[in-house]
Order: sequence, then structure tokens, then C-alpha cells
Amino acid sequence: MTNLSRRTLLTTGAALPFAGLLTGAARAEAPMMGASFARHRRFMIGDFEVTTILAGTTPRQEPQGIFGMNVSPETFAEVSRDNFLSTEVSQFFFTPTVVNTGSELVLFDTGLNGPDTTAALESAGYSADQIDVVVLTHMHGDHIGGMMTNGAPTFGNARYVTGQAEYDHWAAQGNEGFDANVRPMADRMTFLGDGDDAVPGITGMAAPGHTPGHMVYRLDSAGAGLVIFADLANHPVWSLARPDWEVRFDADKARAAESRRNILGMIAADRIPAIGYHMPFPAVGFVDTGTDGAEFRWVPAAGQLMG
Repeated sequence: MTNLSRRTLLTTGAALPFAGLLTGAARAEAPMMGASFARHRRFMIGDFEVTTILAGTTPRQEPQGIFGMNVSPETFAEVSRDNFLSTEVSQFFFTPTVVNTGSELVLFDTGLNGPDTTAALESAGYSADQIDVVVLTHMHGDHIGGMMTNGAPTFGNARYVTGQAEYDHWAAQGNEGFDANVRPMADRMTFLGDGDDAVPGITGMAAPGHTPGHMVYRLDSAGAGLVIFADLANHPVWSLARPDWEVRFDADKARAAESRRNILGMIAADRIPAIGYHMPFPAVGFVDTGTDGAEFRWVPAAGQLMG
């Protein structure tokens, strides 16, 4: 009988039948973990620390029932295909923004509900009671839904800032979401017009159309700028790139298109970063002029804001 040493077994083909015996049983396959990604993204704009937080994400079926309602199915399909987008489903993102000015912690919009927004804040290292100011860009449910949790203010130490025109519009409507979330906080609110400051260094700009008093906000700190454009554009391709494509959620579609063109043109001309509430998370990027039939182009941040 041939005498096989361990060295011989490991260095010749004879070792193969016994490999399991020599090295131990094979490990089980690692379990699938499921899709995931970080809940926040933090960077500096001048002396301001800016953090986007993911308060929710969900798929929506039949996107042309929401975007590009005034273009043909053929055009919608062609643009979607050119941009690697499905015409059957789209992923929606809900992204409030937190700005630490050094003296105040400012939250822009409150998400769909209190618990999800609070969890997103906590993932970024904040608690709800640390918020000093809540700025409401407008009063659709996915922006005001987190103001209350179980009938109590989610951000118990905060004061509120919003556009006067926006508040007046919804106050006259008898809207259930407004009545439950916003009206109880009226005594904590400061109301803005176009060009007014929410806090020093953060200026509101009227951008009506999506809602009658929809506002966007420009940050300016230590020579750096950024625009939080909320729901001015709700998708990088089907809305931002083509400002004339109608969006179902825009109350005044012609004014919404005009606001998109004005604000996006300013962001592109000034070459400053921007945050869009419904842009793919982390919702931070730049706006450039477009090509091939697109008026604008969303350019996701690619490391420029790491410092």
C-alpha cells in the first residue's frame, strides 16, 4: 500500500477526494440580506452643515399617470428607454433636509409621518427635540405628515416657518391634513414672502405652481451656496430635464413649468449644488443645461461635497 503523506495529498490530484476531510466541512452559503443603503448624507456648505435624511421610499406603478401626462406614450417610452427607466414602475423618495447653521438646527419638511422621520433623524445622529426650526416648503401630506405623532408635536421645541401664501391657501380649503397637522401649530409660525429669510443665511424664494405658495430655499454661507428646491421638480428625467412635461401633482401646471425653468436656470447659471425632495437618494446634485431635447440635466453629486 502506498504511503501518502499530508504534503503529498495537498500537492497532488490524489488530495482532491479528501479535501473536505482535511480542511473541514464546507461553510453554508451566506444568507441574502435584502436591498439597503444609508439613511443620511452629510456635507458642508460654507459654515453650514447639511444632512439629507431618507424618511421613506416606495414604488409607484404606471409613471406616465404621474409624469409627462401631456406627451405621447411613444415619446415617454423613448425618453425612458434612453435613460434606462422603466415605464411600468418608478421609485419615489422622500428626503427632508437638516441644516445646522452653528446656532440653530433647521429641518426642511417633515416627511410622511412622525415615526419614520424621527427614525431617519436618529440614524443621522439627531433627536426630534433638537430641532429648533421647521421650515415647510409647502403643505402636501408628504411634507407636513410628520409634524404630529399620536396627536402631539413631533418636534416639541421647534418653531415653524412657512410661506404666507401657502398657509393662507390651505387654511381656506378645510383640508384634513392641514387641519390635523398645521393649523394646531399656527401660534408657533412665522410667515414669509418672496425674498424673506427663514433664518440668517437661508432665504425663501417663491416658486408657485406645484402648490399656490410653494417656496424653495437658498443657503448662502462663507461664499458657498445651495438650493433646496423641494417639489419644484419631482423626477430627474420626467420633470427636471423637461420642465414642460406636466406632473399630476402640480396644481397649476403652466406656473409650475415656469417656476421650474426660472429656478433651475438660476441653479445651473450659478453652478451651485441643489437638493430635491424627490430626487433619487441622497437627493444631492447639480443642474446643467441639457442636450438631445432635454432643457436641463440632473447631475448627481460624485464626490464634490466630501470635504
